[in-house]
Amino acid sequence: MLVQRIAAASSCRAGLVLSLALLVFPAQALAQEREPRRVRIAIGPELSPSFPGASGVSFGPFLEGDIARGDAPFEFEAPDESFGLPVLNLGGIEMGPAMGFQRKRKEDAAGPGLPEVDLTVELGGFVQAFITPNVRLRADIRHGVNGHEALVGEASADWVARDGDRWLISLGPRVAFGGARYHRTYFGVSPDDAEASGLPVFTVGSGVQSVGGTAGFIRQLDRRWSLHGYARYDRLLGDAAKSPIVREHGARNQFSGGLALSYTFGRGVR
Repeated sequence: MLVQRIAAASSCRAGLVLSLALLVFPAQALAQEREPRRVRIAIGPELSPSFPGASGVSFGPFLEGDIARGDAPFEFEAPDESFGLPVLNLGGIEMGPAMGFQRKRKEDAAGPGLPEVDLTVELGGFVQAFITPNVRLRADIRHGVNGHEALVGEASADWVARDGDRWLISLGPRVAFGGARYHRTYFGVSPDDAEASGLPVFTVGSGVQSVGGTAGFIRQLDRRWSLHGYARYDRLLGDAAKSPIVREHGARNQFSGGLALSYTFGRGVR
């Protein structure tokens, strides 16, 4: 599902980026421990839907964190993917934990009489692989540990062109999925909700929630500073698109994007 990064979770995410990186990378870098390490942190504003199916957007933080050693360029990460670190590599297929956030939907935000959904932390895993030097496939699945307490997932493909760390362009499709409980939370209308909101009762199931695409770029400005940006579009499908919440108060077209400035730390900066 579309990752909605949240201002209230920015410090949590930034801390986890650094903490998990420090836990995982020492084990991966034993063979190259003498190589200088570079750490790149990007911070900036991001606009994304206020909640799934919303007609409006909200500001939040656009955060990225990367680590590289020696002359190796930073590994590619799509700007809209959930946070994750590869901990297992099986013949070029990488797997690891994944984490995402879902914004809080305030009471009545999706329409009068509709309930609040708390800010959600989503935990799960991902698998990814470069099937050619320029094409990466990725899939991740997560479950809300609070808030919506439901299953979400996304499949993506990215075509990547780059010149080391000097510049990078990526472009690719996205397909987002939601479990039945997730769709009920954001797109369903229970009898109680119908009575409070005036909307018709609407029963939903699991399946594809949206299809869309993302374009991203990174441009190195000098030895330490870089500019990062992305734009994403999603079109709601199926039960999500048919929901009276979306039809009356929301929008099938979902837009998001962000712009960030990064700084690279470390002795190995070229």
